[in-house]
Amino acid sequence: RSTLSSSSAASDVYKRQEPEYHRLAFITPEGKEQMYPWGNEKPTIEHGNFGLENWAPTPVGTHPKGISAWGVHDLIGDAWEWTSTPFKPFEGFKPYSVYPGYSADFFEGKHYVLKGASYATDRILIRPSFRNWYQDKYPFMFAKFRLVYD
Repeated sequence: RSTLSSSSAASDVYKRQEPEYHRLAFITPEGKEQMYPWGNEKPTIEHGNFGLENWAPTPVGTHPKGISAWGVHDLIGDAWEWTSTPFKPFEGFKPYSVYPGYSADFFEGKHYVLKGASYATDRILIRPSFRNWYQDKYPFMFAKFRLVYD
């Protein structure tokens, strides 16, 4: 397992924007929206590495039932997927009454949206609308980016 700090090569890597991730994870090539990359079946350990079933990332291809309609592995699980989208409120945003500072305190332009889930993410948080966020210089997060070659 290797890591890159965001101040090194990772900061120069193309990071998909949040709408691109959403399309890849939740929209089929035919344009149909679904709850999860694999369809509408609730998440299980067969779909990805989340919910602390494993205490570390697993190799690509470990969860073939979790492949997206586009053929992409691990859009949910193992680690949060970076986007280049600044973390800002959606139109009509209202803070959660029980925890008003949960996300609103982080709309300052230094945090970026992460999508998907990590191996430590509870299943109840796996849904298209859930957004995580981190600053790009923060070293302690469960995040990934994809290396693709042709």
